[in-house]
Amino acid sequence: MKVLEKIMSVALVATVGFGFNVPNIYAAQPAAGNVSGMVDLTYAAENTVNSVVYIKVTMNSKTQTVEYQNPFFDDFFGQFFGEGNGGTQRRQVQTPKRQAAGSGVIISKDGYIVTNNHVVSEADEITVKLNDNREFKGRIIGLDKTTDLALIKIEGENLPAIPIGDSDKLKLGEWVLAVGNPFNLTSTVTAGIVSAKSRSLHANDIESFIQTDAAINQGNSGGALVNAKGELVGINAMLYSQTGSYSGYGFAIPTTIMNKVVEDIKKFGTVQRALLGISGMETSTYIDSEKEKNKDVDLGTTEGIYVADVSADGAAADAGMQKGDVILSVNGKSVNKMGQLQEEITKHRPGDKVTVVFMRDKKTMTKQVTLRNAQGTTTELKEADPNSLGIDLKPLTPQMKKELALSHGLLVTAIRDGKMKDAGVTKGIIIMQVNEKKMNTKEDFEEIVKKTNLSSDRVLWIRAKTQSGINKSFTVDLEDAKKETNKKK
Repeated sequence: MKVLEKIMSVALVATVGFGFNVPNIYAAQPAAGNVSGMVDLTYAAENTVNSVVYIKVTMNSKTQTVEYQNPFFDDFFGQFFGEGNGGTQRRQVQTPKRQAAGSGVIISKDGYIVTNNHVVSEADEITVKLNDNREFKGRIIGLDKTTDLALIKIEGENLPAIPIGDSDKLKLGEWVLAVGNPFNLTSTVTAGIVSAKSRSLHANDIESFIQTDAAINQGNSGGALVNAKGELVGINAMLYSQTGSYSGYGFAIPTTIMNKVVEDIKKFGTVQRALLGISGMETSTYIDSEKEKNKDVDLGTTEGIYVADVSADGAAADAGMQKGDVILSVNGKSVNKMGQLQEEITKHRPGDKVTVVFMRDKKTMTKQVTLRNAQGTTTELKEADPNSLGIDLKPLTPQMKKELALSHGLLVTAIRDGKMKDAGVTKGIIIMQVNEKKMNTKEDFEEIVKKTNLSSDRVLWIRAKTQSGINKSFTVDLEDAKKETNKKK
């Protein structure tokens, strides 16, 4: 069975170049019909390796609560006492200290580096090693799981930043290089061509991959995909393989998506994600699916994106778009693949206006659409800081669990002015569950707060207990009062 894998690797990307005069790499190309010459890739390779870094990630030992099935219970006691909890028991385990490695790309002389989210998202420590063997401590500036991108920072000056190119200008068959650290083999360069663009692999929520046959393996994640001029055009992210190793197909996140994610993280602390407010599929796919049902479909076109559903409170609905419409272009750019549509919308922020050309009943229509965020507004979205809620938490000790007959929970050790206090949470309360997620660690709480803040329903539904065993419930609205006022306007 073919396996789609996110490959552990990191690469640094630069927004400014070295200031060199780029040679005419195409000068040596043969005239039409002469196939004896090749594009010179040495300039791109020699300069890119200085901008791509080796990233070592350390995950410290942690205490985790895990559930497991007790077969002894199932085989014996389960027969007499019924299923009960099905033999499920919980226990605390100590995870070992782990290390992993990847790649990254330096994108600015002052030390900003782009890599993949899956490379650094669980890191307790990050060590960045440059091609000249200098080492730096890295820190996370921002993560974006939706696109599998991350921005980290090292403290340095005049670092070898890579020039950033325009991935939109890539052509099928164009030569590209993949640079990274596969299998801990640092500064490895492989060559290939652009095999396809705007690929959707259903691995991330937003994706429009560049497909290449340049060899990409484990350790290449976060590394650079560059064109023959040595310009960054993508961040290597995945491989498609039957064995887990390279077998002909690698995938990179285009710089059109990367640039927007980096800019938002720097400016807002989180990605300002614009939504069109539709779900759909490629028109050809829809027509084929209907044919399988013995239904004839004539939409007036076989191209574009078929709109299968329109969110009631979304941007498309507000502009008058309907189910059954076929989107042909956004801002003048044809969209025949879902990846193309996602890539074009991803360039924008909530509140931006885009021109959408679509077909309805075989007639072409044009609408100006004001994009919205997941909350259905055009206001700026800020990253939720769990500490700003005015609460300190710690996991229950084994002794407390035993005394209170609890399997999990977080003890409120301090309460300050903030939303939690306003909701009625007090010191000593044990938070058991938030939005259907059981609370075992402080990380559990932080994760659900951040996730809820980015959802359409920005409310924490909290189930808790007093230490005397009384059940309590609280509702915490993450919506800022100022933003609520703006929303009503």
